[in-house]
Amino acid sequence: MHVDEIKNGIVIDHIVPGKAKQIYEMLGLGRLNSPVAVLMNVPSSKMGRKDIIKIDENIEIDLDVLGYISPHITVDIVKDGKVEDKKHIELPEELTDILVCKNPRCITSTEQEIHHVFRLTDRKTGVYRCLYCDTAATK
Repeated sequence: MHVDEIKNGIVIDHIVPGKAKQIYEMLGLGRLNSPVAVLMNVPSSKMGRKDIIKIDENIEIDLDVLGYISPHITVDIVKDGKVEDKKHIELPEELTDILVCKNPRCITSTEQEIHHVFRLTDRKTGVYRCLYCDTAATK
């Protein structure tokens, strides 16, 4: 299989295998007018297998979404065929409007104008808890 290199755009690399579809959906990449390549189960010397997403356009990407779905992702910003910037993404300390609290008694369930805010409470296990009611989020 051969996927062309991109001249100007973004490469999201080192995605946990099987998570590229979720990232594609959460970032709304299907709404773009430019080409997007989703590669799954690509052989990797570091990870064994990995997913990769190539976007043939420089767009704003929510790095918190990437860090939550698959920590340790790298994001390469490509300009004129060369990597101009490389970002290493980790679990974010706080997530806003990415997760929805499942507690029916939480204020976010009854008040529509309140943002869904979750704080990282355990970096080792990746547990996030609702800022308002302390309910743990489930992936």
